[in-house]
Amino acid sequence: MRTKFLFAIAFAATTVVFAQKKEVKVIEKAIKSGDYGAAKSAIPAAEALSGSMDEKTKTKFLLLKGQAYLGVENKNVEDLSKAASAFEQLQDSKYDTEAKNGLQNVVAALVNAAVDDQNAQRPKDAAKKLEQAYNYSKKDTSYLYFAASNAVNAQDWDVALKHYKTLRDLKYTGIETKYYATDAESGEEKAYNKQERDLLVMGKTHIKPRQENSESRSAEIAKNIALIYITKGENDKALEAMATARAENPGDKLLLRSEADIYLKMGNMDKYQEVIAQVLDNADESEKAELYYNLGVSADQQGDKDKAKEYYGEAIKRNESYAAAYNNLAVLILANERALVDEMNALGTSAADFKKYDELKLERENIYREAMPYLEKAMQHSKPEKSLSVARSLYGIYQQLDMQDKADTIKAKIDALEGGN
Repeated sequence: MRTKFLFAIAFAATTVVFAQKKEVKVIEKAIKSGDYGAAKSAIPAAEALSGSMDEKTKTKFLLLKGQAYLGVENKNVEDLSKAASAFEQLQDSKYDTEAKNGLQNVVAALVNAAVDDQNAQRPKDAAKKLEQAYNYSKKDTSYLYFAASNAVNAQDWDVALKHYKTLRDLKYTGIETKYYATDAESGEEKAYNKQERDLLVMGKTHIKPRQENSESRSAEIAKNIALIYITKGENDKALEAMATARAENPGDKLLLRSEADIYLKMGNMDKYQEVIAQVLDNADESEKAELYYNLGVSADQQGDKDKAKEYYGEAIKRNESYAAAYNNLAVLILANERALVDEMNALGTSAADFKKYDELKLERENIYREAMPYLEKAMQHSKPEKSLSVARSLYGIYQQLDMQDKADTIKAKIDALEGGN
């Protein structure tokens, strides 16, 4: 009787083992045939038996489970999370290599899905996926940086702040080395990875190899932490965050600029001017043109048009080819046209109105004449892809001032530029 009882137990155990292996094989067969839907459907039956699986069967099941939920080009976050969980349980197992590769593929799928979200203007969804990608691949800190950026775009301030503070505590800089070479035939310089660049230079199709490091993101992160605090109405914390960052990086010029931006955002113009003076004192001569240009943009945004003109003028003194500064000066001058046009349109038909109209028309033409040389300089120094709007503005001015020869010349350039787009 005892022998029969033991035989029954052994038979039952054998039956369970057989059932376990059968369910696992169903998943494996579906994956091999590329039917990931069927593979996922078969997982619950195997999962129900997983508590009594031996180690060999259990690890095989986890690998197949991860592969089934990963699939091919799968961007379903719930599936990818299940796949990642399965792969993570296989660390240091027989399938360690396969699991690591699987987890890398999960990360890649999450990043691709996040890119789709960004393109579809779904920054909150993109932020969540990029955060997950970072959690599965802690060495890829840039994923957390881009998660924070998307959270900002979604105005999800608490999430963005959490990510930026984590990046700050990790001392993340985001500095990357970029490798460049110039095509020997076309003369065009492009960026490559190091191996590709070196091979092109060795093959003599490319010349002038060089490399440069990208700017650190530390100052931007400190600035964004402060800006989020300002948005949340916590100005004291904003200033404290900047002070801490400055103390840790006393020689960081970008951080000094960021501090100036914070005071500008807060409307503390006295402090802004004080810090900006420090920025200029610490800047190399080669940097000052861009600094003055940025000051011009800031002054314009604050409504101080005269100060903006002064700053753009300082930028041009230091870089006579600064197309954007010339263009912005012209835009500031042309902004005065709007009020004149409104006044002209409001006039009636009396003799006095006609006289006033002629006076205003002359003022308008003087505005055009004042702006014209700046636009011409902007056109002269602009890259072709950025010169179309400048050319159109010039064409309109030449037409208004009856400068037909110049209008015809610039029209030909406009046609050429539009034809190239």
